[in-house]
Amino acid sequence: MRTLIDIPDRQIKDLAAICKTEKVSRAEIIRQAISAYLEKKRPSTVETFGLWKQHKVDGLTYQEQARSEW
Repeated sequence: MRTLIDIPDRQIKDLAAICKTEKVSRAEIIRQAISAYLEKKRPSTVETFGLWKQHKVDGLTYQEQARSEW
């Protein structure tokens, strides 16, 4: 997919320097940056494991109760 974004001139200059040093296209550097950002922000299994443990009700029971209200 293609998308248009506004990037400040200073960041374009910094990107150009990185591209020249690493001999990689600007698009590839931006793809790598987005991948790194998404990896950093994606909740890991460790962060979500045990998320329900403070609840005293069984997860399935809770789900059935919530759905019965619809």
